[in-house]
Amino acid sequence: MRKHLFYLSMVLVLTLFSACGGGKKGVFTPTSSGRAYEVLVVVEPGLWERPAGRALFDVLDSDVPGLPQSERSFRIMYTAPSNYDATLKLIRNIIIVDVNKDLYTQPKFKYARNVYAAPQSILTIQAPDEASFEKFVEENRQVIIDFFTHAEMNRQISVLKDKHSDYIATKVKSQFDCDVWVPGELTSTKEGENFFWAGTNAATGDQNFVIYSYPYTDKDTFTKEYFVHKRDSVMKANIPGFKEGVYMSTDSLLTDVRPINVQNSYTMEARGLWRMKGDFMGGPYVSHTRLDEKNQRIITAEIFVYSPDKMKRNLMRQMEASLYTLRLPNETLLDEVVVNADIPEEKVDSTAKAE
Repeated sequence: MRKHLFYLSMVLVLTLFSACGGGKKGVFTPTSSGRAYEVLVVVEPGLWERPAGRALFDVLDSDVPGLPQSERSFRIMYTAPSNYDATLKLIRNIIIVDVNKDLYTQPKFKYARNVYAAPQSILTIQAPDEASFEKFVEENRQVIIDFFTHAEMNRQISVLKDKHSDYIATKVKSQFDCDVWVPGELTSTKEGENFFWAGTNAATGDQNFVIYSYPYTDKDTFTKEYFVHKRDSVMKANIPGFKEGVYMSTDSLLTDVRPINVQNSYTMEARGLWRMKGDFMGGPYVSHTRLDEKNQRIITAEIFVYSPDKMKRNLMRQMEASLYTLRLPNETLLDEVVVNADIPEEKVDSTAKAE
């Protein structure tokens, strides 16, 4: 009898610990399932096949920008609400479609993290009718993509925190007085004047990290034209090809720049394609260019991939997470580095409790 009471008490204790997670991963929170960049959509089958559902599908199925071939942003799965059981609730990325004219007067988002498992991101899109749902999804396509892309970036950053290359971190700290977390698989390195490169040289896909600096002159530094010119000169000097006259260059026509926020400071993101001048090699790259105010210099950190005839989305996004870990000399070494994955407040239903 005492043994049965002991077991019952333990079950109650475990249940209480599990229930007190408060949306954060606790000791007994299950680990989420599913692959990176895989999204489960919980939606009525009829709606999923109509224009409202097709609008959401098209957003998730849209191409990743800056890649040489077409690769969709996410792998999409869907299930009817009646089949949304305890197993499916453990998937890492979930979208819940909630169209109900009795509950809502306008379309809004609500979101939550680590509800049933961790790490996990759940986005609910609610609307009074299918027409407003369709319009809202189309108008907020980038919000939806960024929500899950940034969530995956943060998961990769959590991995990098414990499994980054100490050797590369030490080299970057010594040469640039900056901190950065780069995957430990990058074992080949090269140093130059105000320049450092690390790469994998792996048969399954060559991943690379580059950081370089130069004096800050004026605001024109943060333009596409200046960036391409500076990148070409730095890469030509430091990443030559296997024969004379061959060097890395930037495809300016297929390069896009935009301002983003990293470590609460202005950053110019550049995303596009690189090519080896005089050769057939090429691939995608992403760079972050930032002002080191303390030393009045520009720091550019970049990742690029060479993976011919293979998919590059995950290789690129895995490396791109490293760019967000870069900390300049005037910035505090944070215990936690995160990419902002929150949705603009005006688009969120603050009165609704996320499921």
